[in-house]
Amino acid sequence: MITILSFIFVLGVLVFVHELGHFLAAKRVGIRVLKFQLGFNPTIARYKWGETEYSIGALPLGGYVKMAGENAEEAAADRATPDVKPPSWDPGEFMSKTKWQRFQVLIAGPAMNLLLAVVVLAVVLYRGAEIPAYEDQPPVVGAVAAGSPAANAGIAPGDRLVSVAGRPVDTWKDFLIAVGTRPNREIAIEFVHEGAQTVRQITPLAAPDSRFEIGEIGVYPDVHPRVPSVNPDAPGGRAGIRPGDVVLAANGDPITFRWQLMEAIAKYPETAFTMTVLRDGQTVDLHPMPERCAGKPGCPPSGVWLGIQIAEATRSVKPGAFEAIGMSVQQNVETAGLIFQTLWGLMTRETSPKQLLGPVGIAQLSGEYASIGLIALLGLMANLSLNLGLVNLLPIPVLDGGHIFIMALEGVARRDFSIRVKEKMLLAGFVVLMMLMVTVIYNDLTRIAWIERLMPWR
Repeated sequence: MITILSFIFVLGVLVFVHELGHFLAAKRVGIRVLKFQLGFNPTIARYKWGETEYSIGALPLGGYVKMAGENAEEAAADRATPDVKPPSWDPGEFMSKTKWQRFQVLIAGPAMNLLLAVVVLAVVLYRGAEIPAYEDQPPVVGAVAAGSPAANAGIAPGDRLVSVAGRPVDTWKDFLIAVGTRPNREIAIEFVHEGAQTVRQITPLAAPDSRFEIGEIGVYPDVHPRVPSVNPDAPGGRAGIRPGDVVLAANGDPITFRWQLMEAIAKYPETAFTMTVLRDGQTVDLHPMPERCAGKPGCPPSGVWLGIQIAEATRSVKPGAFEAIGMSVQQNVETAGLIFQTLWGLMTRETSPKQLLGPVGIAQLSGEYASIGLIALLGLMANLSLNLGLVNLLPIPVLDGGHIFIMALEGVARRDFSIRVKEKMLLAGFVVLMMLMVTVIYNDLTRIAWIERLMPWR
């Protein structure tokens, strides 16, 4: 239920803000708005106020604003009716407005989504956040997974990663994005090993059980999870684990992230293993024995625990109001660059289409983020709003950007295209959009385990 409600909330806000932009811009330039609807038919509620009908559809997957005389087909129908004046004679119709006025109406929807992304993310940042301690640090390797592509290529702890596919990587965030968006494809990775600049062709691998096809080569920063608290009566407490311990390794395998330690604990149910921790500057080896905990409060999904809290190595960010807005703008610009890079990668086949999300995937994420808290859900909303705004600006007919593109072509040609030409353009855009929808829905379905089992060709 939380997944459905959070999905309706997130998508409802994004669609409302988008259509509100079109609505306000249309009213501003004097276009009659006939209908403002959230969701698709069948309509479950409607109310008419003035010349506009406001309604809610049963399918919360979109919405629309219907304006008087908003397309060429209506214009032709009006001209074919003797008692009805052509739209060019009616100042309240969309097609009677200048290209500049129509551009304002079309651009307003995506612009409102971009503005929402900045405002919501600024609110999230202003509240304060914990971000990975390594994220903005230079990508110096702290650990290498045994048998990984990086290990096979000769990358070792202490090496400085320089570039991926010819593009410099100045931070761990840059590196992880560059590698993550190129799974199962051989790429050139440049690094400094023992003072010598080296380039190796390496193929990032995607985890077989991952919902998203994200590439990894098996290198980790020099950070480790810590233990904020310990249940003294649980296995971890009895083994001598103390609050403040920093976990370095499990059975000799380096531990960098929280999930790695959780996997290590789940791997040894009712079996003692060696946990190496850093305590007061000294390295200490402990030998806890994880126990099964089904039904106990705080039991992880694996059903195996030590009774310890595990936290990532993070740093706190608590900006002021204006600083939060500046940081929001900066992060949205960076994310927008990543979105365009991903789109380009899809066209050049550098990026896997499995990284795209559809309605089912968005619903799943909404439920997961909602279970964490409202702030996490708002962060997801900001990211989705940015995506929606940018995608709608793409020059694909059917989308707002497609209509703007057609108007731009008409401006260059200094004449309006015929209805037949526009219909062909819209049909081409519709085909592209449907292909994209089929791809993302297929991706969503293959992320659901019971459906995946019905697809033997995968």
